[in-house]
Parts: sequence; C-alpha cells; structure tokens
Amino acid sequence: MRIAVVGAGSWGTTMASLMAEADETVLWSRRVDVAEAINTTDRNPDYLGDTPLHPALTATTDLEFALAGAEIIVMAVPSHGTRSVLEAGVDYISNDALVVSLSKGFEQSTRLRMTEVALEVLDHDSNRLGVLTGPNLAKEVLGGQPTASVAAFPSIESAEILQAHIPTPTLRIYTSTDVIGCEAAGALKNVMAIGTGMAQGLGFGDNTRAALITRSLNELSRIGRAMGGDVATFAGLAGMGDLIATCSSPLSRNRMVGVALGEG
Repeated sequence: MRIAVVGAGSWGTTMASLMAEADETVLWSRRVDVAEAINTTDRNPDYLGDTPLHPALTATTDLEFALAGAEIIVMAVPSHGTRSVLEAGVDYISNDALVVSLSKGFEQSTRLRMTEVALEVLDHDSNRLGVLTGPNLAKEVLGGQPTASVAAFPSIESAEILQAHIPTPTLRIYTSTDVIGCEAAGALKNVMAIGTGMAQGLGFGDNTRAALITRSLNELSRIGRAMGGDVATFAGLAGMGDLIATCSSPLSRNRMVGVALGEG
C-alpha cells in the first residue's frame, strides 16, 4: 500500500516514520530544507531534534508526487491550512483513498471540523474521511514510549483499515465511529490546556490545576454532545486522555503558551 502524509511538522513526520515501517510512505513538506534533511540524514531537526526516522521514509516538496496513487492520505497540516492544501491536491487524490486528519482544530472562517472541510473540497464518500486523535505527544511517540490513539470514521471498516497500517507495537490504535466527538474533543481541549497553563504561570498549585482539568472535561463533554458527539467519547482517549496529556506535559505547546501568559 502507498501512503501519503501531508505536512512535515512533528506529528506528521512521526506518523510518516511509523507508517514507513510497513508501507511505502511519502511525506510532503512545504520546505525544501526539511525534505532534504529527512532524505539525507533521516532526521527532521527543526521539529524532532536528533531522533532518527525510519530509513525507508521518503520526503518531497512535490504535492502531486506525494498524493498520486496513495491509498491512505494523512493530513497533518495545521487546521488553518487544510483547505488550501486539499484544494491544491484535489486532482491527485483518488476517490477511493482513505483521508485521515491529524489536525486538532476548527477552520477559522467557517468553524468547520477538518473532515467537514475535506468533504466540501473532495468528491469523497464521507465513510472514507476520518480522524486520528488521542494523547499523542510526537516526541514521546517517535521515541517508542507506549501510548494509544483512536481512529474514527463513520464506517468502522475504514477505521480498521487505518488501524492495520499503523503497525507500531507501542502505539495501540482503537477504533470508533464518533468522528464528531473525536474531532470536537481534540480541538476544544486546546483552550482548556491554555487555561491550565495560565494557572501554573500565575503560581497556583496542583489542586487548582486538577480542578480546572476536571471541570474542563465536563465542559468538553457538554459542548461535544451539543455538537452531536457521543458523550462516552469524552471519557476515553480522544477526550480525557488527550486533555490530561495536553494540560500536563511540558511538551504541550498550548500549555506552555498558557504558562507564558500567566507569567505575564
């Protein structure tokens, strides 16, 4: 199987490296220097330091080369750039390809989820549009530390296809059909993580942060249910799991933004 990963940031590069263990995988980068570093040194130093990548991984700046013939397309560009990249690549994306989003956000101008953006741009069956989400700090995953994620598609069969092509034993993939809940949790928890970081920056202790995280989970569940998600999703990896990791880790950019805001 041929896999295209679109976006060579930390999480996109990590997923591409993992998927290259079993399948032909091409990683698209906007930046020539990033693609060259991956191809010549098996490293992405700007995003992942000196951590080695799978030697079979190929990087390119040619979007057509990356997408043409790909049976699984992993979208790892930021949410604000997803539509423009899909529009640039739409002619090269097979109607039969699975398209999975790693982005945790809403489109700024429309407030659409990433699978909704993809549905607008692509001539695709919605059952083949999904999301991969959970407590996935890229450097820990690439370093082989055990964790788990959720692959969510309207069709469980599509989720199981993606599951089968992420063979890494330290990254356990669960499946779900609650695309709305998984995408909502991944996007909304970023705000909660900033708030938790602000509490730390202001000098508040563990009790305060624990209270914020707990009440944040309740709010995530209520908003997600109002959007049409399954409330049970928010007690799992896509909700509580991702929330804990993002609110607690020094590797979390949202948390560290909050810390800086709190410190003034």
